[in-house]
Amino acid sequence: MQKTTLYLPDALNQQLKLEAKRQNKSQAELIRGALAGYVQSRPRTLPRSLGVADDAGVSAAESEDWIHRRWSEAPTERGEPQPGRKR
Repeated sequence: MQKTTLYLPDALNQQLKLEAKRQNKSQAELIRGALAGYVQSRPRTLPRSLGVADDAGVSAAESEDWIHRRWSEAPTERGEPQPGRKR
């Protein structure tokens, strides 16, 4: 666990102290719970590149199969130069 420092307005700090006492929990425990709830409730943003090259004719499975076949071929079968030989 990492230690961190927070700067709270006086009124919020007072509310935190009262709530910690009321729930018989530490201030740190309340803050961790509140932050965890906030972070988990946030929508996950997707990379902006998703859907940019949409192709109805090629499925993800087909793309993965092509990559697997292509990467499993020997370099010469892919048209790449052999080590030590110039193209």
